[in-house]
Amino acid sequence: MLEPAAMEVPMAGTLSTTVAAVPTVHNPRARKLRSAVWQDFTKERRADGNCVAICNHCKKQLTATSRSGTTHLRNHLAICTTTSTRRAGKRRKLIVRRILNNKTSTGRPGDGVASGDDHDNDTTHFDQELSRQDLARMIVQHGYRFSIVDDLGFQKFVKNLQPQFSMVSYDTVRADSMTIYGSERLKLQDALLKTPCRVSISVDMWRSSTQMDYLCLTCHYIDHAADEWKLRKKILNFVHVDENFTANQIAILILEKLQEWGIDRKLAAVVLDNCTSGDSVATELLRALQPRRLLLLNGNLFHVRSCAHVLNLTVEESLEQTSDIINRVREMIQNVKFSQERLQKFLGTAKLLQIDQKLLVLDSPNNWPSTYLMFDSACYYHDVLLRLAEQESHYAAFLTPKEWADVKALTEILDALNNTMEKFPVENPTANLYFNDMCEIHVLLNTWRNSPSPVVAQMAGRMLKKFEGYWDLTRPVMAFASILDPRYKMKSIEYFFQLIYGNDQFTAKATIEAIKQNFTSLCNDYEHSADSLKNPAVLFYSGNSNSCMSSVYSYGNDSKTFSRITLSDARRGLDQYIQESSSGQSLKSDLDMYLEEAVYRQKEGNQDNFDILGWWKSFAAKYPVLSQMARDILAIPVSIIPLDSEARVLNEYLSTMDPLTVEGLVCAQDWLRAETEDDKAPNGDEIIVAPN
Repeated sequence: MLEPAAMEVPMAGTLSTTVAAVPTVHNPRARKLRSAVWQDFTKERRADGNCVAICNHCKKQLTATSRSGTTHLRNHLAICTTTSTRRAGKRRKLIVRRILNNKTSTGRPGDGVASGDDHDNDTTHFDQELSRQDLARMIVQHGYRFSIVDDLGFQKFVKNLQPQFSMVSYDTVRADSMTIYGSERLKLQDALLKTPCRVSISVDMWRSSTQMDYLCLTCHYIDHAADEWKLRKKILNFVHVDENFTANQIAILILEKLQEWGIDRKLAAVVLDNCTSGDSVATELLRALQPRRLLLLNGNLFHVRSCAHVLNLTVEESLEQTSDIINRVREMIQNVKFSQERLQKFLGTAKLLQIDQKLLVLDSPNNWPSTYLMFDSACYYHDVLLRLAEQESHYAAFLTPKEWADVKALTEILDALNNTMEKFPVENPTANLYFNDMCEIHVLLNTWRNSPSPVVAQMAGRMLKKFEGYWDLTRPVMAFASILDPRYKMKSIEYFFQLIYGNDQFTAKATIEAIKQNFTSLCNDYEHSADSLKNPAVLFYSGNSNSCMSSVYSYGNDSKTFSRITLSDARRGLDQYIQESSSGQSLKSDLDMYLEEAVYRQKEGNQDNFDILGWWKSFAAKYPVLSQMARDILAIPVSIIPLDSEARVLNEYLSTMDPLTVEGLVCAQDWLRAETEDDKAPNGDEIIVAPN
């Protein structure tokens, strides 16, 4: 809300600006001036009967009627006290703070009612406890040290900002931070228990600088609160584990934590890419959960790998077999970069050949993207390096023509894989995003395996074998997610599998049919589950492409506006159901209707902006069973980017903490940051001038 500008009293003539000395008459109805702003203004009545507020510092007159409020006075005072008052040497304290007149129903510190107008009856006051909680939330949210409260500079800053605030101790702010962790944990647990959909988890192993191991348990689910579907990722636990923990002990620990949160009976899938003995842990988890018969397809979709992890494993293990050529390129670049004389020759030759300067990259071991960049930069300076080889023909560090041919061929392979990897970093990725990309990689590996270049054929053959082994675990989930993408449905599966299997069309058709049958079986499980019947947001009705939803999100229209299901929509669905059932027409299942309709066509060049969660939210009433499947499948974290081992190291500050405090800070920071991202920027924060 825009605050009114300072309103000066018109100065049209001497009569209008003259303040008459009016005899003081006691008025029992006169309101007491309660606002703190009147400590810097004097209210007087003019000869014409109107009141003015005279600034005690610059003597400017501003209107002071009963309807004008005091916001314009505060606006003037903020300007006045930063100019004339400073020159006069009168330093005052300005406190920018939202005034909490009433606590909201949430009870969360920092929530309240703030008004854009400050009338004379405002009862503003300083709240020590609220400020203390705000300080703890700030420290947790931004990862500041607890010892910041002992810093003299910080203490001076707070003292000047609010002299009434009593600075807390290190132990107090630590206790307050853990209290925040406890309250936020209860809020998250309540949200997870109320979420009607399944959740997926990812497990990562971290290490402190003091060589203590931690297990990070992260939950992935689609939140449908506030009538909006959003993909959420929340750290549930960050617990210390012994370095000698077995796979069975890790699995038991994970199950204990899931039971504490109350989500052990609603798991969809688990990603164990960065977990010690991930395959063994998955086996132990399945052994414990399968007897309950609560997993999707009896656990066939339970253990998955992320796309990025599949590509990393495929490339890194295959490059080990080409270490000779990698070492040759690395040796050549080292001898150019670390010899001053040879580097000057290199730069001079590049300038002579009019080649634009580009970084000559030296890779990091066990990091294949950096190896690709090293190969790419070597190929870029191919002509320059050939000239150097001619000038120093006695030097054996430069590549031979055959080695150059192999390097160029390998660079083409790594370039295609690196381009796919660069697509992965997407905020809150859903499971449908990269199925087509992974299929394209599969097709390329088949093609490269038949390359006339021996080094390419050998490397592609190794990659293909490893890729198929790793991707077979994740392919069903990604195929299901692709079916749930209304832009593709079964089309991507049919197209790519025919390319992948080439002449073996029998295997292609059998694979396509197996995926469709498994998807249909999963759909039937959802249809007959009690969870589907308990979902209050689902309105069951059947129909065709002319339903009420189609008019809002029509095929071929790239509209981003999704309808909300209303009572009239439900009544239309009932009328349609009566008409169809009365005419003897058999009701079709969600899946039949969904697959029979044409795929959703976006406008050209806008494929990456498709909001699949918004689409399914809009069509939840038309496809109640499939929409529930979409919430569970699309949240499976197969599209996340797993952190490498160097990134999974606690900083020095957290490494010195005890494990309970580490867990509290890591989890609470994750929850508070996510909460801040969801909150909209507040409007009209108050500027209050504290009295001396």
